Amino acid sequence: MSLPKLAYLTGEYPRASDTFIQREVAGLRDRGHEVLTCSIRRTGPEHLVGPEQREEHARTFQVLQTAKNPKRLIKAHLRWMKTPGRYLNALRLAWRTAPKGIRGRAYQMFYFLEAGVLAAKLQDEGVQHLHNHIAKASCTVAMLVNALSGLPYSFTIHGPDIFFAPDHWRIDEKVARAAFVACISDFCRSQVMCFSGPEHWSKLHIVHCGVNPARYSAAPAHDGAHLLFVGRLAGVKGVPVLLEALQSLRDAVPGLKVTFIGDGPERRSLEADASARGLTDIASFVGYKSQSEVAEALAQTDLFVLPSFAEGVPVVLMEAMAAQVPVVTTQIAGVPELVVSGQSGILVPPGDAPQLAAAIKTLLQSPDLRRTMGAAGRAKVVEEFDIAKETAWLSDLFTGYASGQGDLPKRPKGASHAG
Repeated sequence: MSLPKLAYLTGEYPRASDTFIQREVAGLRDRGHEVLTCSIRRTGPEHLVGPEQREEHARTFQVLQTAKNPKRLIKAHLRWMKTPGRYLNALRLAWRTAPKGIRGRAYQMFYFLEAGVLAAKLQDEGVQHLHNHIAKASCTVAMLVNALSGLPYSFTIHGPDIFFAPDHWRIDEKVARAAFVACISDFCRSQVMCFSGPEHWSKLHIVHCGVNPARYSAAPAHDGAHLLFVGRLAGVKGVPVLLEALQSLRDAVPGLKVTFIGDGPERRSLEADASARGLTDIASFVGYKSQSEVAEALAQTDLFVLPSFAEGVPVVLMEAMAAQVPVVTTQIAGVPELVVSGQSGILVPPGDAPQLAAAIKTLLQSPDLRRTMGAAGRAKVVEEFDIAKETAWLSDLFTGYASGQGDLPKRPKGASHAG
């Protein structure tokens, strides 16, 4: 069977903070899939931080921008009105699954209009399957594309924030109508099972986000006190806790330095907090960087720190581990499926600055332990979070569901079970 032509949809694509989607698309293309990328909103220039992202942005279909063209919007919906029964059923689905309140209903109707435009584009392009990442508003559009056109869809669900409002985002309905659901961890799959019927659990498959380990092949020296944080500068990442820990460490750890790669709504307040704590000379906020620049930064790093309050399975931890950099992070959600505390890093309770500081100090004072943990971390990523293996498995899912075969292939050896 030939490989199905795919479309990938998310709210904004590409983004500096979601490079894992870009790697997944590239991996599927390498396997022979034709992949049309689609973005609901146009990505802001701050997220286009390298040539790879600028090239992807240039060839990505912009849904909202197209829907704002009255002629294209009307033409697309007239196409689907030729089958009035299906059109009205799709409209009823949009109304029935809308969030409560006037605002929620209004946004849902916008999603319905966008779905008509996107469905027409995908039909014109001969797309055979639509896949969504980040199962919120853009997944609602994907569900409505399916209702309007019959095009099968699937989605990758990450968490954790979508599980804070499962009824708002109608996880139950999206799972029920999807061909399959890719869950990034066993923990994530268990959360989806909370909000979907048992009759749908068999189509919940573990598909890890992944990295290319070869990109991070050089082992760092591990003989200094340089910390690295990579992530969005927002409350969920727990950066104030890290700043508190650093304040207690600066006099106890000679040569201590930390680099913050990333940007976000709290950058200014975090820089002010660092200044108030007397950390300006050791803390550098450098903004978003490209994938290549992050890899270069990891090669110069002794320890990676991510003190998040809520996560799925952070790809930045995979990148650090692939670069043989030991990690200190929090024991939450699917993180323990990636980081084994005491083997590839240290897990600490979220929000606990003293324990975070103690873990950092322990590793900075133990170069041999850092080297051992770094090697163990890379082995874990190579075995279970290699993007080539994950996209091969995802390609098998796309192809298997397209053929309607009863027995789907198994996940690559060494990875978690598959639904």
